[in-house]
Formats: sequence, structure tokens, C-alpha cells
Amino acid sequence: MMDEQLATDDDLDLSAPRRTKVGVALLVIVLQVLIIAGLVRAFTPDFAAKVVDTVLNTFSVTVTTPPMPEPSPKAPEPAGKSGAEGKKAVPREVVAPPVKQPIAKVPAPRASSTGSANTSGAGTQGTGTGAGGPGNGTGSGNGGGGTGGGAVTKAVKTAGDINSARDYPIATRDLRINDYVVVAVTVGADGRPTGCRVARPSKDAQANAITCQLALKRFRFKPATDASGKPVGSVYGWKQSWYY
Repeated sequence: MMDEQLATDDDLDLSAPRRTKVGVALLVIVLQVLIIAGLVRAFTPDFAAKVVDTVLNTFSVTVTTPPMPEPSPKAPEPAGKSGAEGKKAVPREVVAPPVKQPIAKVPAPRASSTGSANTSGAGTQGTGTGAGGPGNGTGSGNGGGGTGGGAVTKAVKTAGDINSARDYPIATRDLRINDYVVVAVTVGADGRPTGCRVARPSKDAQANAITCQLALKRFRFKPATDASGKPVGSVYGWKQSWYY
């Protein structure tokens, strides 16, 4: 039986290979760099951006574009020769057609004839037709005997009156004091008022309306007459004043 020889620690090589040691060292260095970069970014966030800008500005390159050359001006082309002179134009003679003058056809005057009238036309006297002055027909002339013309005598108020204090509201008294209203009352041929309108209003519109209402209700008239004495319709003016 062969004797076994025990190996000692000096005989055994327990150390790691050299390549492994280098890799571990590089890994440790990278971890330390990452830790330091993280701490810098956490406590000074602007520091990394400034470092990057500085590095980029160091390697920035400015490119300048050369100016484009201007094109050389072209020489003007020689002018061509003028063409042959044309023939001179001669205007054509134009003759206007003769203007035809229309001949107006004038009717011949009517032949005179005999009749019973002494004169014709607008004579002032005679038994024939015309626009004579005096006559017996209808018309509005002063000398005629027919109907026409307006009232000769005016209507006269015979009854009815308006009290300036009792017939108007007290609330608007100050508004109409020292003022007046003029109303135009239409009077029929029977002497009764048939209509009323305000010809000159006062400052109190309510009093203006009351004046017309009372005139239609209370007033009575002797109607106007025409030239023959016949009653006719007319317009009667009434002025209502307020002094108190």
C-alpha cells in the first residue's frame, strides 16, 4: 500500500485568476462612479446639465455657407431691321342718305254755316252758347239764383256752459292755471254739436279731453244760415281758460 502524501496550504493555489480580479476591480469602480453621479444629481441637479452644455459647446462647429456668385449680365441682343413702309390709307367717301321730312296733314277748316245764334264762342251777351256772365242756371256766383256758397251768418251758442273749477280734476289744477284750451265744435243744421277737436291744446291733456266732452254734452246753438236764410252746418270755436 502506497503511502499518501498530505498537501499543505502552501502547496494548494487557492487564489482567483488574474482576469477575475481585474473584472471585479472594474465593477467596483463603475459602481462607485454611479453612486457618486447619483449623489451629484440628487443634491446639485443643475451641475450635470452645465457640464453637458460645456462639453457640447467645446465641440460645437460653425458652418458658414459661401455666398452665391451673381450671374453676369447678358449683352443686349441687336435690334432687327425695320420692315417696309406700308401703303397710305385713303378714307372712303361716305354719303349720308337724304332725310325725309314728314308732311303734316292739317285738317281743313270747317265751312261756315247759318244758324239761329247771333254769335258763337265766349261772348258776353247773346242767345247762343258761351260762358256769359249773368244767367239763371245753378252755380256759386253771387248773382246766380241757384244753390251754392257757404254760411252767411255764424252759429250762436244759446245754452250750456263749463265751470273752470268744478268740472276739472283738482289733482292737475296747478298744471292748467293761467293756461287755456281752444276747441272746434262742429254744429249741425239742427243746432246740436256733432263733433269736437282740440285746436290749441293746454298743458293738461286730461282737461283738453274733458272740454270737448262737456261741449258735446251741454252746448246748444242757433245754427248758421246761408244767403237764403236756410240753416247749414258750421264750426264753432270755444276757448276755455283757467284762472283759479
